[in-house]
Amino acid sequence: MIQLGLVSAILPEKSTSEVISFAAQKGFSCVEMMCWPKGKAERRYAGVTHIDIDTLDENRISAIREKLAAENIFISGLGYYPNPLDPDEEKSIFHLDHLRKMILAASRLGVPVINTFVGRDPGKNISENLELFGRKWPPLVKVAEEYNIRIGIENCPMYFTQDEWPGGKNLATTPAIWDQLFNIIPSPLFGLNYDPSHFIWQMMDPVKPIYDYASRLHHLHLKDAKVYPEKLNRVGIMATPLEYHSPRIPGRGDVDWKSFFKALNDVGYKGPACIEVEDKDFESNAEEIEKAISMAKDYITTITAK
Repeated sequence: MIQLGLVSAILPEKSTSEVISFAAQKGFSCVEMMCWPKGKAERRYAGVTHIDIDTLDENRISAIREKLAAENIFISGLGYYPNPLDPDEEKSIFHLDHLRKMILAASRLGVPVINTFVGRDPGKNISENLELFGRKWPPLVKVAEEYNIRIGIENCPMYFTQDEWPGGKNLATTPAIWDQLFNIIPSPLFGLNYDPSHFIWQMMDPVKPIYDYASRLHHLHLKDAKVYPEKLNRVGIMATPLEYHSPRIPGRGDVDWKSFFKALNDVGYKGPACIEVEDKDFESNAEEIEKAISMAKDYITTITAK
């Protein structure tokens, strides 16, 4: 049985304590806590800081642990999704340094995984980015090995709009690339925070990776995506993806969730799976956001109960 949770990014106005209470009230088992550095958000759903690792002291750790215990909730992972391979070297160094601090924070909090992006230089091809990855990521994974913290890489291409043209801002987008990343860094602690929705708009099978990469599934995001054939037929797959698809909550898109959860059961996955809400139909106010969370949870609970 999966451990059903919630990605905290959709609740930016709530405090850490309020997020934990909210998750408990909604019947979740866990929360992926956003740990962005304090500052201005770069994009939607980014910049959320529910645990500020730069000010995390023992008193704060104790308070978080006490609240988690009181509400019978655990933190599934610490989340931060920048571009660690940013062509701006100063930004790249900053992101990698923050990820190192997240590993230490996860160890202190007793959280088993941190979730992020590999990153990408959008102006370079895949081979050039793999070389960049091979230089910048091994030292970070060594820190993770020292503290026995897993790293879950999300498979979102981070290519949606014109400002992310031409290559997107995340390299870890396909199984073919994953194999090359895992060849460069074979550590079992380096794995996936898998989100099936991104395979939908790439016209790929979102279920097969569960079977092929079962040992690398460190964390899951539960998000759906809806492709609109009439739009795709007009703009084609070379268009920016938001021109022909929309992110949706589970049950409102094209993911075959019955097959998805069957695959998880087949491979014996019992880890966290956190609902990620990025559905524009439910963004107008807090009530709509809460409605989306409840709808998604009810749908998943129904599917997994069968």
